[in-house]
Amino acid sequence: MREPIDALDADDPFPNSRSGRFWIRQLPYLAMLTLTIFGVGYTSFSNKPLIGYWEVLAALMALVCIASGWSRASGKDARLRLIWTQALHWTVFLIAMNIVLMPSVQRITDADTIGLTLLLLLAIGTVISGIHILSWQIGFLGIVMAAGVPAIAWLEDSALILFLGVVVVFGVGGTLWWRWREWRALREGLSG
Repeated sequence: MREPIDALDADDPFPNSRSGRFWIRQLPYLAMLTLTIFGVGYTSFSNKPLIGYWEVLAALMALVCIASGWSRASGKDARLRLIWTQALHWTVFLIAMNIVLMPSVQRITDADTIGLTLLLLLAIGTVISGIHILSWQIGFLGIVMAAGVPAIAWLEDSALILFLGVVVVFGVGGTLWWRWREWRALREGLSG
């Protein structure tokens, strides 16, 4: 027998939906995925490394990782250990990112390579953090980030081909739509 809605928690936006509550719990991961996709897209189309963006994303990822592992950490000692290990983990990756950004490193590489390297470091840090806190969502997010590295490289190499493909698709689609409208008008004229 179902409880009446009044008996349920009034603060729950999805009182009778298990899938709704699932998606609410996934919001931090989806937000990080969205920010990553935005960074990947911007980097691939602007050919500029988002230096500060990836560093801020790494700090946000540290917070999401701590929040993700918080419920599994039982007791004050375990939670303090979670905070310290994640803080040290992400500090090491931020140091590695800043090494990539040193002028001596930037002189021997280009903006595309720096951007991809920063994204790869963030992806590796995310996967390792997901393993340490036993979070499949964090691990999956890191894998998606890592997949963004070859995706950006492919997009940059294939930009002209992709552009021509889009032009062809819109050209063929526009022509078919125009012909369909003419055919429909002709058919309506014959039947009316």
